[in-house]
Amino acid sequence: MTIKIAIAGYGNLGRGVEAAIGQNRDTELYGIFTRRDPASVKTLTGVQVFDIKNILDHKDNIDVLIICGGSATDLPTQTPEYAKYFNVVDSFDTHAKIPEHFANVDACAKASGKIAVISAGWDPGMFSLNRLYSEAILPDGESYTFWGKGVSQGHSDAIRRIEGVIDARQYTIPCDDALEAVRSGKNPSLTTREKHTRECFVVAADGADKARIEREIVTMPNYFADYDTTVHFITLDELKRDHAGIPHGGFVIRSGNTGINGENNHVIEYSLKLDSNPEFTSSVLVAYARAAYRMNNDGLCGCKTVFDIAPAYLSSKSGDELREKLL
Repeated sequence: MTIKIAIAGYGNLGRGVEAAIGQNRDTELYGIFTRRDPASVKTLTGVQVFDIKNILDHKDNIDVLIICGGSATDLPTQTPEYAKYFNVVDSFDTHAKIPEHFANVDACAKASGKIAVISAGWDPGMFSLNRLYSEAILPDGESYTFWGKGVSQGHSDAIRRIEGVIDARQYTIPCDDALEAVRSGKNPSLTTREKHTRECFVVAADGADKARIEREIVTMPNYFADYDTTVHFITLDELKRDHAGIPHGGFVIRSGNTGINGENNHVIEYSLKLDSNPEFTSSVLVAYARAAYRMNNDGLCGCKTVFDIAPAYLSSKSGDELREKLL
């Protein structure tokens, strides 16, 4: 049976979901819902675009709604609201607020009898699973997560909000010395500054005070103040030429000991190297949309995270195929 998926929001993530649906044999794109004028939206596949104000008119035609809004202001309201009517999936990635978001969405999904999958992606998401698996297997040890080298969309947006900034890209870069110490099994205690550096490429408006902009960047709390940060001022043409992509990736590493006296050391490492952060995240969302549909068909409801969903729900293969080909 084909799973009919709709997309709410059509930015980088929405376009990625549109492409990913076409790569899965059991999914079909029903349509895109947007806050913009639908006539102004040019899609990759020519699928129909609807005004999001009318989304409830289509609820009987949609198996899963993938919500592609931002974590700061969109998803905290959109996901619980749409979970009242649809099976939903989002990529909420404000780690500290996940418990609050879960509780809000869970109440709505349980009341409606729907499944809502939140915080699906690669971190939170795939990296979260690897942290759980590795800590369960090696309880005596330490876990480390490194991000990059890659563009942080949230940090780039924070720079763009500074007065006098036209556009910006921010790269998160793991520190090689810290990575090597962790991989060697030394279990080092690392500060935030010792794990990553941040490199910013900024297009400033004509006449803007570049010294002030740089000062505001490197002292920005919760974003740059705890890191060694380098700021480069470049032209808009240079930004478009050299920084058009949205690559990212990173590593989750667990170093632990086994044996009666902890005499044997083991290192588990999971890594991602992504040409396109939003397209990879979108591919994860589509896999979890399949899981949401299947779980709801099995009579389950409520909010779920990647920790709650069995791997078999993610695959388009049958149980027999999985046991034969992957086990």
